[in-house]
Amino acid sequence: MAERVLMKGNEVIGEAAIRAGLTCYFGYPITPQNELTAYMAKHMLAKGRTFIQAESEIAAINMVYGASSAGARAMTSSSSPGISLKQEGISYLVGAQLPAVIVNIVRGGPGLGNISVSQSDYFQSVKGGGHGDYRMVVYAPSNLQEAADLTVKAFDTADAYRNPVLVLGDAILGQMMEPVVFKDIAHRTFDKSWTLGGKRNGRPANLVNSLSLEEGVIENWNWEFRLKYESMKKNELMFETLYCDDADLIIVAFGTTARICKAVVARARAQGLKVGLVRPITVWPFPYKALNDIGRKTGEFLVVEMNLGQMIEDVRLALPDACRIHFHGRPGGGVPEERDIFEIIDHVLVKNKKGAITTRGTFINWEIS
Repeated sequence: MAERVLMKGNEVIGEAAIRAGLTCYFGYPITPQNELTAYMAKHMLAKGRTFIQAESEIAAINMVYGASSAGARAMTSSSSPGISLKQEGISYLVGAQLPAVIVNIVRGGPGLGNISVSQSDYFQSVKGGGHGDYRMVVYAPSNLQEAADLTVKAFDTADAYRNPVLVLGDAILGQMMEPVVFKDIAHRTFDKSWTLGGKRNGRPANLVNSLSLEEGVIENWNWEFRLKYESMKKNELMFETLYCDDADLIIVAFGTTARICKAVVARARAQGLKVGLVRPITVWPFPYKALNDIGRKTGEFLVVEMNLGQMIEDVRLALPDACRIHFHGRPGGGVPEERDIFEIIDHVLVKNKKGAITTRGTFINWEIS
């Protein structure tokens, strides 16, 4: 049986990537993900693999592009402002159909913000933060075991679709410590005949590129990419439900926030309140149909996020119009507290009130304007 080891979140992601067959890591320091880069500096070089601390975030993502073009399993990591700088390169990776894994350990914003926990990069992650019309599978782990497992999965998903994949964490996930089991990995093989270096191995040389000035070519590429994205929606969707069959109110939360909400659900159930939870594990693709099906049985929903209300827009799109959506958000480094979330549950289910309450960051019967 595999041994349980106590590790910090950033290091867990690094170790999982190495075990997944990562051959090239390119990074640039930024808090709160610096331990990941430091871990890679020590362990990638010790295993004879490539580690480069680039001169900038822009350089790092373009090094990923080059390594992936040559067939390497390539990865970079950063935190919010650094991911913003990588957006052009991420779009280039998608356009050139290059697999890669990108890790974002989110910090408070906007601007340079702070180094505290946040989920404010949801829009950037799931709506395509760079230019062009593209998508990435986005994993949002809520504990370190899941962070390890999803990091490994991210590399296979990237190779399967020839598309970058994002692992979306936050400062709590990156900095906390938990016991983790690194499971035995059955390494899959993927067709790499599209890579550069053809003349060396006897096949025609390939061009890896996302530029074409010929009329209609880019449009055709985009229609082909759409088929890929539809396949991702069908095959890569991951979510968790808890006590949804008889719930009078459903909480929707992802990542670290979902951990807090699970404790709230347990407390509510212990008091006889029928509260459930839906946790998207992939925030793209998003579980629209699952939420819609639940919304046909349950009319009250509470979205909890560490931002001003980003995922709530996807929840609104998913649910039938008759559903009421309440919201509790803590932006810029604030962390939702169980007592505040429970106050909303009490307000909606016990007191049966519809007006706003005073809890900071809470909106009863949220309306998107």
